[in-house]
Amino acid sequence: MTRAINLRMSAADVRDRCRESGVTISAIEPLKSGGTHLVCKTSEGADEIRLRLMNHVIHGTVQRHRFYRPSAPI
Repeated sequence: MTRAINLRMSAADVRDRCRESGVTISAIEPLKSGGTHLVCKTSEGADEIRLRLMNHVIHGTVQRHRFYRPSAPI
């Protein structure tokens, strides 16, 4: 299973939920189409987030920025 998940949530909310769940983030970025693209450090962490946030998971294709560089550390 992939470590990447697209969620209908703000990046701040995703960070908070990952912290609460003990899931470490490899990368996080806002989606051009709305929501957040999350990459967890482990597939187990990604599975945990998928289970906890199943109602927020975006299924299907999303629009991402062609190049994204975060302004602050993850």
